[in-house]
Amino acid sequence: MTIDPIREQLERAGFAPDDAASRTRIFDETIAAHVTMTGRRPDRAWFVPGRIEIFGKHTDYAGGQSLVAAVPRGFAIVASHRDDGRVRLVDAQWRESIELDPTDHTRVFTGWTNYVAVVARRLAMNFPGAALGADIAIKSDVPRAAGVSSSSALVVGVASVLVDRGRLQERPEWLAAIRSRLDMAGYLGAVENGLAFPGLAGASGVGTHGGSEDHTAILASQPDRVGAYAYVPVRQLSDAPMPQAWRFIIMTSGVHADKAGGVRDRYNRASLLTRALLDLWQSRVSDQPSTLAAALASDPQAEGHLRDLALGGHGGYAGDDLVRRLAHFVRENARVGVAVEAFRGADEITLGSLSAASQHDASALLGNQVPETDALAQLAREAGAFAASSFGAGFGGSVWALVPADRVTAIAERWRTAYRAAHPDAKRIEWFAARPAPGAMDLTLSE
Repeated sequence: MTIDPIREQLERAGFAPDDAASRTRIFDETIAAHVTMTGRRPDRAWFVPGRIEIFGKHTDYAGGQSLVAAVPRGFAIVASHRDDGRVRLVDAQWRESIELDPTDHTRVFTGWTNYVAVVARRLAMNFPGAALGADIAIKSDVPRAAGVSSSSALVVGVASVLVDRGRLQERPEWLAAIRSRLDMAGYLGAVENGLAFPGLAGASGVGTHGGSEDHTAILASQPDRVGAYAYVPVRQLSDAPMPQAWRFIIMTSGVHADKAGGVRDRYNRASLLTRALLDLWQSRVSDQPSTLAAALASDPQAEGHLRDLALGGHGGYAGDDLVRRLAHFVRENARVGVAVEAFRGADEITLGSLSAASQHDASALLGNQVPETDALAQLAREAGAFAASSFGAGFGGSVWALVPADRVTAIAERWRTAYRAAHPDAKRIEWFAARPAPGAMDLTLSE
């Protein structure tokens, strides 16, 4: 039997055979959508995964740490060149499309199309005169607005196409600012949140004040390993193998966590609270650390001093809110290094304790949980998982659970049944099992 070239490349990169086969079927549908749109086969292809945030809830934009892994689900993306400078994209699953001129900033886009527009416009602004015209088709098998980072995967995917199309990696502006995949992750985080990146001016972004954790996991993950990173700037701290006897189960809560939509203001509040804490610290000291993490690392007594300062409130935020936000950041940030060692030692008990504490603090201190995600994490443990926690933006989304590999289906079905009984109105409850997957990759298409 002849193996499809895409499937062969995915398996060679580290995908399990079943995952590679199902991704290949998605590519077949995406290629067909491109042919329907353009009348010709695409020239180039990419696979861009979703990700799990294991620990590190809302730490990245404040210079903190997180532990992440890519998942084998994600976006199949194919593309071909256009000569008129326009970018056209069709979603093969939802039959939705967008077409735009990257140099025209007058048109208003919403929802997922805004992510496409933000990427195209930022690249056109940062790399003037670049030829960015492309026809793009995509299809994804990650749940939308479920915390698996479908939005940032879309950003990475569209950027990958347009960087390749415009040969931006050969431009002096690129070479001066972006020298590694981690640099690219930091830049694409800045594209999404609108901030400047060294040497590359900022723009409007998508309206969220997030960081670059998602882009880092999507671009830099390695198969069968979890990775610990620190941010602003992005740098890898360490990694650890995933024990062969373990699997992740990702279960959706049925509550959409659309951080660029209905929950954007609550999502941004968590970020703005860290900015208020940093501003408060900078107003009292001579040195000017650029992140909350740097401020806390500047003095062994920094946490206590900042807590005392925060009690009086600052920047329109009440003292109690600032103190809770500070406590959450410190506790969650500290879990990352401990979790790496627990993965290295296959320490189920420690990961169970860490994940329970992370879930508690997200609800009590960070305030980004809903009853459904709290219940989903608790029910995972009752169903047989040894560790479980929500992840992503919060205010809905999904929960990861770590389980023995030989009990995946039994635990997942017991978990889903219990959750449906507790929340009968929840819609579209999905689950899938995963081991850490490779990061984004470009693929060679057959003739």
